[in-house]
Amino acid sequence: MRERFHQLKKVKIRQTWNKINLYNLSRYKPRPEGVTFFQQKWKAKSISRAYHGEQIREGQWSRMFRPRAKAVIPMDHRYLAEHDGSELAAGRGSGVEQPDSSSRPQFNKNQIPYMSMVYAPIERRLDTAIFRALFASSTRQARQFVVHGKVKVNGKKMPYPGYLLNPGDMFQVDVERVLFATGAPKTADQIKSGRGLRRSLRAMNDQKAKNAAAKREKDAAAKAATEGGEVATPTETPESKEKEQKENLRMEFRTLQEHADVLLTDSKNAPSGKRKIALRKLKREIRAILSQLNRKSVADLTSMLNSYTTKLAKSEDLETIASEAPAVINAEDTPDYQEKLKLAIQRARENPIDESKPYMTPWQPRPYMSAFAFIPRYLEVNQKICSAVYLRHPVARPGLSEVPSPFSMELLQLAHNWYLRRR
Repeated sequence: MRERFHQLKKVKIRQTWNKINLYNLSRYKPRPEGVTFFQQKWKAKSISRAYHGEQIREGQWSRMFRPRAKAVIPMDHRYLAEHDGSELAAGRGSGVEQPDSSSRPQFNKNQIPYMSMVYAPIERRLDTAIFRALFASSTRQARQFVVHGKVKVNGKKMPYPGYLLNPGDMFQVDVERVLFATGAPKTADQIKSGRGLRRSLRAMNDQKAKNAAAKREKDAAAKAATEGGEVATPTETPESKEKEQKENLRMEFRTLQEHADVLLTDSKNAPSGKRKIALRKLKREIRAILSQLNRKSVADLTSMLNSYTTKLAKSEDLETIASEAPAVINAEDTPDYQEKLKLAIQRARENPIDESKPYMTPWQPRPYMSAFAFIPRYLEVNQKICSAVYLRHPVARPGLSEVPSPFSMELLQLAHNWYLRRR
């Protein structure tokens, strides 16, 4: 994206939900008077193109432009049944000077804004349709989603943002991308905490992948030795196995400690005083365990980790952490150990705060979104699954143009005249 995309000095209306764009909309003024017709057309073209299809090159848009617009003209069936059109010529040569308007019904009082449909071909583009369906906060962000493979058209991945939709096409955007685009951004502290949590999870996943690869190699070597008639010699000693288990436990303790940090620094749902004391005590105890990790056995460390995980997941019992000492429980001697661990994991998953997400949790709409939240008539949107159907091409009706635009009909008429190539 170019520098100064949202300007304050030179007002440019953009297809974004940015607060600067909303401010520019509030102070936008119509075209100045006292200039030539050519200058008015050029100014109207410049202002409107900054909003409609700004990401499209001018030459490409000139080839897309069509001077004929699709329109719907409502006809009164009663009038068509009663008259054949000859009444419109009544009075010619018969001495009638003024038409008798009282006997004829008045309809179609509003004009059809044909020239307001100047940018209707852009609405067929996939990136523009994603923005109109409220799946992205700007057209450029919608273009990024398409290029990165997060959009499907009729069930197939579509990497081309300039794809022209046909009536009946269904497009779908990844739900996580939509939550990120339309959700409120995180604070600086939340971004920092989430970055550390993702780093720990990434290291843990890498370690698990290495352990799985080593286990596969060991099984393959043992199988090959057995098939060759040889006795497989164990390549892993008990000391190395215990060391590997302690490294895994160290990473899990650190992840638990970072989760406690996240709960302490949460500005949206600030913990109570007792809860803060309990969380700080929990952090001190985990720090002490990490300093004496090599002196403890794997069974003791596992039981401590399970005890801390259970207490941290049970939010209603967090106040008891400060008064209770970490009990060393042998998992083999506890019959309901698996049930308690499963319950703790389930409660942890139900926690609305997830610092690993790139947006604020629990999810909140983006600021200043309400001013731009509208869906045009030619789209049928399902927000639950982030899918939409392009029903038909936009049309013009009496007093209404289905192409959303913040500009007046007069300005769009001037822009239409500019692209007619009769300057």
